[in-house]
Amino acid sequence: MPARAAAGRHVLNTLTTVLKAAERAAHWHSAQRRKGTAQEPYINHLLEVARLVAEATGGHDPNLVVAALLHDAIEDQPVSRAAIAQEFGEDVAALVMEATDDKSLPKEQRKRLQVEHAAEKSPRAALLKLADKTSNLATMAVSPPANWGMSRRLEYVQWARDVAAGLRVENAWLQERFADAADAAERAARG
Repeated sequence: MPARAAAGRHVLNTLTTVLKAAERAAHWHSAQRRKGTAQEPYINHLLEVARLVAEATGGHDPNLVVAALLHDAIEDQPVSRAAIAQEFGEDVAALVMEATDDKSLPKEQRKRLQVEHAAEKSPRAALLKLADKTSNLATMAVSPPANWGMSRRLEYVQWARDVAAGLRVENAWLQERFADAADAAERAARG
């Protein structure tokens, strides 16, 4: 019975940590909306990325799920790496940092660097990045930004494919989700 109780406590601690991360993400991104015409709450994106990561890993990497929930906190909000490390541990903070763009750089340079550095991502960060791109493309298919014409939408899809091509992800399930999302976004852009 003690082993069973310990296993139960571990599961409870893991669930509590994931839910705490979801709560923090919802708080940190509370005023943020997606760019699409639906203007959905940004937390929807973070939850979708976390779900994709959880499904891709069979639920066996809770720190990666937590990092998925927090992956835009440093990039988009006044949240520091140290704050994430203190609350969720060094592993989560390192994963979030691998997924974070340097917003001090011009947008086109950040996009180019994502393609150039994709192959350098750790396998776990690459999986997170692919889940992020999958979510973005799925949203692009149903709720693109109102001011994005066909050409810009198609450029985004190609850029996401270029990033994904460089990522070292050996997860057929997630790669298939990405391909489906990219195809749907392309079809929607072409009308």
